[in-house]
Amino acid sequence: MPNDYDVIIIGSGAGGGTMAYSLADTGKKILLLEQGTFLPREKRNWDPHFIFGEDGYKAKVEWLGPDGGQEKVHPIVYHRVGGNTKMYGALLHRQRPEDFTEMKHKGGISPGWCVGYDEFEPYYMMAEHLMKIHGNRGEDPTEGPASGPFPFKAFPHEGRIAEVVEQLKDLGLHPHHSNLALNRDIDEPWKRPCIACNTCDPFPCMLHAKSDAETAMVRPALKHKNVSLWTNTRIDQLIEEGGKITRLEGERDGEKISLSADLIIVSCGAINTAALLLKSRVANSSDQVGRNFTKHNQSGISAIDPRNPNDVVFQKTLGCHDFYHGSPEHPYPLGTIQLTGKAHWTRIMGDYGHLNMDETRARFVQKYAVDFWFTSEDLPDPRNRIEWTGKQIKFNYRPNNRESHFEFLDYFQQNYLEKMGFTEFLRSTKELEFTWHQAGTAQFGTDPKTSVLDPNCKAWDLDNLYVVDASFQPSQGATNPTLTIIANAIRVADHIRKDWFGEGKSLSTDDYPLSDGYMADNAGANLSVNSYSSNDDDSWGA
Repeated sequence: MPNDYDVIIIGSGAGGGTMAYSLADTGKKILLLEQGTFLPREKRNWDPHFIFGEDGYKAKVEWLGPDGGQEKVHPIVYHRVGGNTKMYGALLHRQRPEDFTEMKHKGGISPGWCVGYDEFEPYYMMAEHLMKIHGNRGEDPTEGPASGPFPFKAFPHEGRIAEVVEQLKDLGLHPHHSNLALNRDIDEPWKRPCIACNTCDPFPCMLHAKSDAETAMVRPALKHKNVSLWTNTRIDQLIEEGGKITRLEGERDGEKISLSADLIIVSCGAINTAALLLKSRVANSSDQVGRNFTKHNQSGISAIDPRNPNDVVFQKTLGCHDFYHGSPEHPYPLGTIQLTGKAHWTRIMGDYGHLNMDETRARFVQKYAVDFWFTSEDLPDPRNRIEWTGKQIKFNYRPNNRESHFEFLDYFQQNYLEKMGFTEFLRSTKELEFTWHQAGTAQFGTDPKTSVLDPNCKAWDLDNLYVVDASFQPSQGATNPTLTIIANAIRVADHIRKDWFGEGKSLSTDDYPLSDGYMADNAGANLSVNSYSSNDDDSWGA
């Protein structure tokens, strides 16, 4: 009996969306599944009181907490078409070449990869085209070789941020323009939808001008008649027979479903992918599924100089990687510094709620602060794992490599921010609920005894199962992971097109044209959602 589809992709985020886009022109019958719905296009998209409130489009999810830690975890996750990218900050870096090799940290070892930077580089170029990345090559002293320029010119620094850039340069640093995934023409901004506003993170873009997985990948893929999308569809079980996944079982709109395909691609995010494999009891002969979870150490510092208001609307233009591999005082990696979007006072009250901040103080901080964000690597540990209890996920994770992370914050504050005239500093470190950068639960490698996936991200134990979210990553470096997820998914798609579909041609940047329009105008796309009305979850505003 023939299968229902040639390819089924579970999950419509960065990895799944990329696969749908990269395989759409093959003519194969492709079904993309999403457990959530389209995020509604409505005025609340840009309402900070809603976004930072109890609702804010967040999925109602509860996990068991780690052994010896908090009992319950309520993560900030989004079950929507496009996944967590709907709310991300759209700042997409490549990992550095050294991140693909073994690196010694203060807290331990970050392992090397079975695939190096040189193999990833052309796929990084394609990913930068797909995501409409802005930036200037050569500014960042840690960046690896690139086979071409960024697709779009960098967003310029403005006002107070331009002053901060010059101060950092005067102190001997090399600040660079952030690599932003936004659909804007810097010289002729009326040609593209981005308006460089103050709602870039963590808001959804009401204009569909942010290159999230829905707008940049899923919608263009759905223009192909052979690609379909089902929303409100949850897969609960992968059924294995004879070394293959022969059936998917789950629910669609509350009704039981059973599906089959020649090729199954899982991209549910590192946590939910691990849970699906564990509950299905597949792909785990190595006993590594769910292990080695990482999510980065992340902290913010709102630095205040009450003499100098910061009235810049779009402040997320500055990055600094001078301490990526350490400092003169730190012979081990520290991490990255970037700016967040300009924080609204409601977000400030949430971020610094532990300081008993009232609205008056929060408004003062909004007026005078420059908001810095610090990311450091946490290290894979087989004891840091996702478990399936039979009823729910257990998030058995404990932070590590934090000593150097806090040294990083102190070092930058004392040796740079204070010398620049900042006098007040508010800090917030993100704890268990913040799983934005989840990775590592189904690592790829060259040995099926110690890894879940082969170098092409096919499960060692199964002939037709691939995983293309960040589960495959042995480590993350200290960069935002989305571009690496996308580049790897393109790399896997290239492999599938050749080895499964018999194509001789390799993918290139020509397959990811910069001219591709991707506003919400695909009303005729081949998708299936419930009937909807204004303010419904499915009022997706085509």
